[in-house]
Amino acid sequence: MIAADGRSVGTVVLTQTPEGVRLALALRDLPPGEHGFHLHAVGKCEPPSFTSAGAHFNPESKKHGFFARDGHHAGDMANILVPPGGALSTTLTNKKITLDRGKPNSVFQEGGTALIIHDKFDDYITDPIGNSGDRIACGVIK
Repeated sequence: MIAADGRSVGTVVLTQTPEGVRLALALRDLPPGEHGFHLHAVGKCEPPSFTSAGAHFNPESKKHGFFARDGHHAGDMANILVPPGGALSTTLTNKKITLDRGKPNSVFQEGGTALIIHDKFDDYITDPIGNSGDRIACGVIK
């Protein structure tokens, strides 16, 4: 993943499991605090704003947020909590996506997908991005 100034801030390794896709985060040099973490629909990370990554990955046309009545975006994931010092090593699982090519919920879509870290936490309610603020880091899924 890269920050808005183009420097590397770590990696995310994706692994298919029976429960969904496991994301192993090894991040550094991030601002401490709670941050929204989402899968976006376009595999482009053009700094400084990363708007090239498009909207959240949403193959089922759901509303944003874990509290959405009819279900949430496939790209919605739990907030990450970066400790003082800016380094985070953690694992989470997204049950709504797959690494299996050719499926509608595959992260390997034409044009790719990207992971985004936002500067604020996701409130899990506000459509379309949970009021999570600017995009501060981005990584294209390859």
